[in-house]
Parts: sequence; C-alpha cells; structure tokens
Amino acid sequence: MNKEELHNEAISYEIAKRLARDDDPEVRRILAQRKDMKPEILYFLAEDTDATVRQAVANNLSAPPQTDVLLAKDDDVGVRGDLADKIARLMPELSADEQDKARRTTHEALEVLARDQIAKVRGILSDALKDIADAPADVIKILAMDTEIEVSGPVLEFSPVLSDDDLVQIIEKGPAKGGVNAISRRVGVAEVVSEAIVGTNDINAIAELLSNDSAQIREATLDDLIERAPEIDLWHAPLVGRPKLPSGAEIRLANFLADNLLGVLHERADLDAETLDAVKVAVRERIGSDDAAKAVGTDGGGQDFLNMEAPIDMVGRLYQARKLDGKVIGKALNAGDFSFVLAALIVRAELDEILVKRVFLEKSARGICAVSWKADLPAKMSTQIQQRMGRIAPSDVLMEDGDNYRLSADDLQFQIDFFTDLAAKGTG
Repeated sequence: MNKEELHNEAISYEIAKRLARDDDPEVRRILAQRKDMKPEILYFLAEDTDATVRQAVANNLSAPPQTDVLLAKDDDVGVRGDLADKIARLMPELSADEQDKARRTTHEALEVLARDQIAKVRGILSDALKDIADAPADVIKILAMDTEIEVSGPVLEFSPVLSDDDLVQIIEKGPAKGGVNAISRRVGVAEVVSEAIVGTNDINAIAELLSNDSAQIREATLDDLIERAPEIDLWHAPLVGRPKLPSGAEIRLANFLADNLLGVLHERADLDAETLDAVKVAVRERIGSDDAAKAVGTDGGGQDFLNMEAPIDMVGRLYQARKLDGKVIGKALNAGDFSFVLAALIVRAELDEILVKRVFLEKSARGICAVSWKADLPAKMSTQIQQRMGRIAPSDVLMEDGDNYRLSADDLQFQIDFFTDLAAKGTG
C-alpha cells in the first residue's frame, strides 16, 4: 500500500497494527491522522518515538480521551500545544453525556496543561478555553492566577466561568501585571468587582474601568475618582465619556479638564440647560470668559492658537541652539502654550506653517501623528497633542503603541504628502 492509498483507502485492523510499527515515520504519521483508526491503534501511536506522529494523534479528534493524559505530559511543546487547542475545540461539540465522560477522562490532562512549564502551551489553553461556559472551573482559576499575562489575560477578560466572587478574590490576591486591566475590560463588570479594582489604586486599570461603558460603578465611587482626577490625566477622557455621571460631576470636571475635553463635555447630550450654564460659569471662573467661550466651542472651536502668529523665529533660534528638546515642548504643552508647540512642530518637522495649521483645522488624528513623527517627538506626546491641541474626540485619538506610533512609517509619510498637496492646492 503506497502513501496515497494510505490516505484514502480503507484499512483493516490487522494492516493498521502492522503499519503502526512501520519503519517510516511518515507512514505512521499518516495513520495517526486518520479518523477511522481504532482507539488502541491511536493510543499506541501516542507513544511513538517520532514527535510528528504524536502531534498527529494530539490533533486527531477521534483519538480516545485516554491519550490526552499521556500527551499532556509529552516532552514536545508542539504536541502539548496542539493537544490543548484540540481539547478546547472538542468540548463545545460534545453532547451532555459525552461532555461528562470527556471531563472525567480529560480533567487530569487539562490540569497538567494548565501547569505546563512553557507559557506558550498554557497560553494556547487559556485562549482556547476563554469563551467556553462549561470549561472546568478549577482549571480556569489556575490559568487566571498564572504569573504570565499572556496566559491569565484571556480568561480574566472573557471567561464566563469566573464569578464576581472569583474575580474579587483574584484581584485581592494580585494577578499578573496587567491582570486587573483585563478584568476592567470585561463586559458587564459588577459593582462589587469595580470596587475591588478601584481599591487596588492601579491608575491604568481604573482608566480601563472608566472607559468600559458596560462597567457598573457606584456614584459614590465615581465621586471619589473625580476628586482624585485633577492630578491624573489618564482618567480625564474616560470620565467625560462615562454614560452616566453623578449629579454635579460635570461642573467639577469643568474645573480641571483640558480644553479639548471641555468641548467634549459641553457636547454631552445628557446635560440640561441649567447644568450647561453652570459648566460655562465654572470654565469662565477658571480661565476667563473669552478663553472659556473658545474652550467650549461657542466661538469657533477652542483652537484660537491657529488664528495667532506662531513664534517661529524665536522657536527657530532655540532649535539652532539645540534647546528645543522634548522636555521644553512638553512643558509648553502642559502650560497650554499651544502657539509655542505649533511653532516647534513647524520648525522641527521643517514643514510649511500653512500645512501644519491645516492638519489641526481638519482635526485629523492621523495628520497630527504624522507631523509629530516628522518633528521626531515621542509617540506619547503625539497622543497628548491630539487630545489637548487637536481637540480629537477620545474615541478617535490614535494612542501610542508602547513607545511607538500606531501607524507605520509609510502611513505617516502618506499623511505628510497628502497634507502637502492639500496645502499647495489651497494656496494655488
């Protein structure tokens, strides 16, 4: 029997037993892939000396559950990883009776895989089990408390097996770094879980929680977070975007929000006329009536720096003296000296003033990223420029990807070329 026939032709039990001992591992591998093999043949092949044969058994949905325990302890990472994926794929397709049998037979295999020494194997299992409502609770909890976020993250964020009590206990014990963030992103985070997240004082995780519209957060908790928020920029945009704010929260927010977020606050559909007037009063008291009107968008959009003459000559001298670094620009940005930052972008990027102003007039998040990139500014500063100067809506801001820009260099250069053409047409 040639290998093509081995793939397609029916094989008797006696021939299968002989082929399972064939000297050619390719023959044994083809046999291990077949769905019509007797359980004892596949179990025999699960102990084969060749890893590709054992991997074929691990992937074979017809392999008897007894092979799972055997292969879960296999020396080969690929075998264990494929087994983890197969078991998880198989579980939802089984009948209730079959699932009970599978649980009894494969539970040990799942536990072994959940404690595998290789994080990649545990990660495969976690990702495969994250959406399965009938996954074994003890295995899910092992994965949830894993020290590697690539393992714990999927089940912490998605697994329906974890109860609110489970999540609170996990938070109190301290999951892997980033684990509380993953819990904060769950759909329908309960109040008791939100309280536990806030209790960690993890600024990033709390920002994730505030950004999660489906998360239930007590009014008293939101009040406390608003009290702490003036010093925590990361919370500002999520607070403004919360679907429901405590009474009077809008006025308190108006006392410390950056200009671009004041505009977003002003545009909230749930503000009644009285609250809206109170917000405007709070802004006027803070930054003066003329500037306040611009900040909330009542006289043209809060981008008044675009109507002013940018101090390009002065900034150019700083640049020539090598004193126009990121710290200087960052201080100007934090102080609200947007004309200075605009000039810095123009000088450092060596771009035309009309082009750079057009980017901000168009409120283009991609364009602002491109100009910041051209000016050799950090990606994080680009995000801040979008938020504070560009008045980009929170949902449209292109956040940095670690230390890198989210867009590729080719995409960023395309934006520069696009606005260069646009500016040329506007002056032609």
